[in-house]
Amino acid sequence: MEKTKELKPLKVDEIRELFLSYFEKKNHKRFKSFPLVPEDDPTLLFVNAGMVPFKKYFLGKETPPAPRATSCQKCLRVSGKHNDLEQVGYTSRHHTFFEMLGNFSFGDYFKKEAIEFAWEFVTDYLKLPKERLYVSVHEKDDEAYRIWKEVIGVPEERIMKLGDEDNFWAMGDTGPCGYSSEIYFDRGEEYEGDERLLEIWNLVFMEFNRDEKGNLTPLPQKNIDTGMGLERI
Repeated sequence: MEKTKELKPLKVDEIRELFLSYFEKKNHKRFKSFPLVPEDDPTLLFVNAGMVPFKKYFLGKETPPAPRATSCQKCLRVSGKHNDLEQVGYTSRHHTFFEMLGNFSFGDYFKKEAIEFAWEFVTDYLKLPKERLYVSVHEKDDEAYRIWKEVIGVPEERIMKLGDEDNFWAMGDTGPCGYSSEIYFDRGEEYEGDERLLEIWNLVFMEFNRDEKGNLTPLPQKNIDTGMGLERI
């Protein structure tokens, strides 16, 4: 692997503001972190992802206050589908409580713009070296693969095709879901196995709703839901 310049460390507050300001410039409405206990969602005890407060907009039940949104949401994962409790203490990258940076589109833009925004932010604003970034796509998502390879220019050897376990995202057993694409940072050859590639951003292309029987039906509109762990950056 090529040697790269040492990365300049940023403070947490600087990263948070850099992210939110970037997406404000991209015409996203900034939202403050919502309460950790959901106000109108009986299916969750705690907010476990940045998209939770916007769930009603993804489902098309209410009209969103803006077609694009961005936030830094306080999250807690101690039970349910996205339970990280068993990982805490065993890895250096899992917490029960964390802040999730996110940008969202409610029927406005989709895969191409979401991928372009993410790549521009991590390379031009966070200054992460392109040669140390890997991405993953769902094995059936040819569109996302093509965008990463042909539009962004990521070499095919750094694009991983994975299955449902890694690149199909759902908030829970029911609700909005869809294929996802993740960005990873290569920590270096001195790290082995799962410790080497650190997932930093998950882009979810939310276009389905899953019911209690597991059936997938198209949502009224195609949406974008992304999540980046503030502490990981």
